[in-house]
Amino acid sequence: MPVAAVRNNPPVIFRVAVAAAGVAAGAEMVLRRRRPRTAHGRYADWAHPGGPAARPLQALANSRAVRAACEVFPVPAMVSDITDVVYVNYAVPADRLLPLVPRGLELQRIGPGGDWAVFTFLTYRHGHLGPAVAGGLRRLLPSPVQTNWRVYVHDRRSGHSGVHFVTTAIDRAAHALGGRLLCEALPMHLLRHAAVGAVDDEAVLLRLDPGRGSGPDAEARLTHVPIPADGPWRPAFDTYEDMLAYVVPQDRALSVQPWHRRVTRQEIRLDLSPADCLPLAGPVRSAAARALAGDAEPFSFHVRGVTLRVDAEEYDDLEREVSAARGGP
Repeated sequence: MPVAAVRNNPPVIFRVAVAAAGVAAGAEMVLRRRRPRTAHGRYADWAHPGGPAARPLQALANSRAVRAACEVFPVPAMVSDITDVVYVNYAVPADRLLPLVPRGLELQRIGPGGDWAVFTFLTYRHGHLGPAVAGGLRRLLPSPVQTNWRVYVHDRRSGHSGVHFVTTAIDRAAHALGGRLLCEALPMHLLRHAAVGAVDDEAVLLRLDPGRGSGPDAEARLTHVPIPADGPWRPAFDTYEDMLAYVVPQDRALSVQPWHRRVTRQEIRLDLSPADCLPLAGPVRSAAARALAGDAEPFSFHVRGVTLRVDAEEYDDLEREVSAARGGP
């Protein structure tokens, strides 16, 4: 066929590809209006630690159309035998944390007059994270380091309480993209490097390095200490045991999708008791934590190991006025 004829009559597959690209671009534009960029949470910008060289992955992670397409896939029950969980917590004036809570959820206020709230980031090494149905085959799966940054919230309509993830990050690209695209509660980012674990019987090391990416940073060398009688938790809790009873339970993660008029619940089992929590002392250096918690002083503790189970993803109706305010149908 002459070249001019090919130019005037491009192959069918080429025309189909162009049409599909146009539909995808149009869908992306529409969904970006309905699901706008946010400062925190799932639709905060995602940047790869490697910078511009990873632009295809950034486009995938930031795509509204890809995320919408992934919503048709059910989230399987997941299991991980996690180790070396380090909780870093801050008692913060409640008003400072309000911007981190999506409309449709309420911040849990605690302390005298409800003037305080808690911000926590916890970091741990997975133990062969994978679907529960995999059984013993999970031992073939990797064990990345993950960090979850959260505030404590309540859904007045359903009566459910839980945590809302401001951001989460992990040190494996496949896990970062999979979690971000498939799991509604996880605003997952990618770390260049992460480490957490006991250095010896006395000390625990924590390091989160986002590189040039959008993940959070942190660095600390923390030492095991006796149960403290006083500390930065005092404005919000009467005793150290009261603080543990509040911070440790993580039975549910809540997130909001006004375009679907729903609140998503990730039902979690993390069977910890205060006896599992070993107090830590030492400074924590984190620009990301300072941006969220201000000058609040951290209080930390260590859990040597526990089994994490994510049992199900469930949904509750969102208040109609919230959906309308965010552009819902």
